[in-house]
Amino acid sequence: MRFGTMVPQGWKMDLVGIPDDRQWDHIMATAGAIEAAGWDSLWVYDHFHTHPIVSQESTFDAWTLMAALATVTERVRIGQMCTCVLYRPASLLGKIAVSVDAISGGRLDVGIGAGWSHKEFAAYGYEYPSNKVRLDMLEEAAQVLKAMWTSDEAFFEGEHYTLAGAITRPKPIQKPHPPLWIAGGGAKRTLRIVAKYGDYANFGDDLDTFVHKSNVLADHCEAVGRDYGEIGRTIHMMSVIGRDRADLDAKLEIAARRRGSTAAEFEEEHFVMTVDQAVDAVGGFVEAGCAEFILYFYDMGENDSQDLFAAEVIPQLRG
Repeated sequence: MRFGTMVPQGWKMDLVGIPDDRQWDHIMATAGAIEAAGWDSLWVYDHFHTHPIVSQESTFDAWTLMAALATVTERVRIGQMCTCVLYRPASLLGKIAVSVDAISGGRLDVGIGAGWSHKEFAAYGYEYPSNKVRLDMLEEAAQVLKAMWTSDEAFFEGEHYTLAGAITRPKPIQKPHPPLWIAGGGAKRTLRIVAKYGDYANFGDDLDTFVHKSNVLADHCEAVGRDYGEIGRTIHMMSVIGRDRADLDAKLEIAARRRGSTAAEFEEEHFVMTVDQAVDAVGGFVEAGCAEFILYFYDMGENDSQDLFAAEVIPQLRG
């Protein structure tokens, strides 16, 4: 299993109190620490303003930030959890992605999803269509991206996107293209899109859900004639990790403040564990075939869940 984590970006109030002209330094330092600590990947979110409380605090753009992070890291893979395909035309996203793949030396993962934040769509003037239309656009976007990355001149005729000889240069460093992650666990439609076009799936809130969705994905793969083993199954969770219960409680206060909830509510909804508990819990995902375990730590910048997980949890699971 690989392990990924997020850099502070602002979306979850993790840049509060840091002056604007020092925020990039803080992000860059965290990225360096993630790489030095042995994480396999670092990730950003594709959102425009803070969540769940909308505020005047900073939120850095995902793809601009990834391009910058690619220049200050050397080993870790870089991805988004995940790009909303409705925020950028699929053809533009395809061009942006190959640029970041080149800047990173072939370390890019491209995550896409149908979008969900009504507030953001309204605030920035994006139409928020029905679930069916958004999923139609997600499926078409997956085809557009692959066509652009693998063809000298890409052609596509869909209901929402059209290509008429689109040239994409440079071509991706990764062959045949950067891994395409498709996020979401919708049993009828999203996982079928994964079965047809995805290199990785990202779904699940807990182990039981992860196992169930994996079985659904396997059924879709059989239906469309895809080798189920070709698709990496991954999970993304919100977390705090403590050395012991007292340490965990202190971190929960930070998490609850940023999340706009009580500590008890946060603990009930998210991956909140001591080191020993986390080793056991993640071990269950290893046994279930999870390819990558991605965590956002809600105490990032104020405490050390991220460092603690890297130092105390990951080595036990890799060993």
